[in-house]
Amino acid sequence: MTIPRLTAENSVLIVVDVQDKLLAKMPTAVELVESVGFLLDVANVLAVPARATEQYPKGLGPTTAALARRLPPNPPAKTAFSCCGVAGFLDELWLGGRQSVVLTGMEAHVCVAQTALDLLAAGMRVFLPVDAVGSRYDIDRETAFRRLGGAGAVLTTAEAVAFEWVGDAAHPQFKAVSRLVIDRIRG
Repeated sequence: MTIPRLTAENSVLIVVDVQDKLLAKMPTAVELVESVGFLLDVANVLAVPARATEQYPKGLGPTTAALARRLPPNPPAKTAFSCCGVAGFLDELWLGGRQSVVLTGMEAHVCVAQTALDLLAAGMRVFLPVDAVGSRYDIDRETAFRRLGGAGAVLTTAEAVAFEWVGDAAHPQFKAVSRLVIDRIRG
């Protein structure tokens, strides 16, 4: 069995539905936004494309401002739980030539899970940084991780993703990424 590895060149970062009204219900909201923001900052340094979606923004509000300012404007609105229900979403990933998707956001057992399953079925490699994926209830989050790991998604952490993207201390952006890690530690 080949264990998939991430590189900055083969990855895209997806932020699923981190919207204010639902975020307010998350017990780990602060940590979730911090971890997703960290990944967005690292992705920016390493030129990893990042995209977001919003689940019914009329009812759940926009992507939280701390993340929205780091993302391309006007994320697609959706009513389907899977991001793959957004017209052109999967085609855009394939056309970008990146087969590894780092999937973050909410909720683990609904929109993240359905997106991950659809991406896996389409032949993409899915990585779930567990500290950057949330649900209102631990039981839903943990069960989703077990299910998705069994389906072929790779469970990881935000910091592990960052260092895997860099790959080597000799990487030209290693110091910039290291500063982001140190800033994250300092909080």
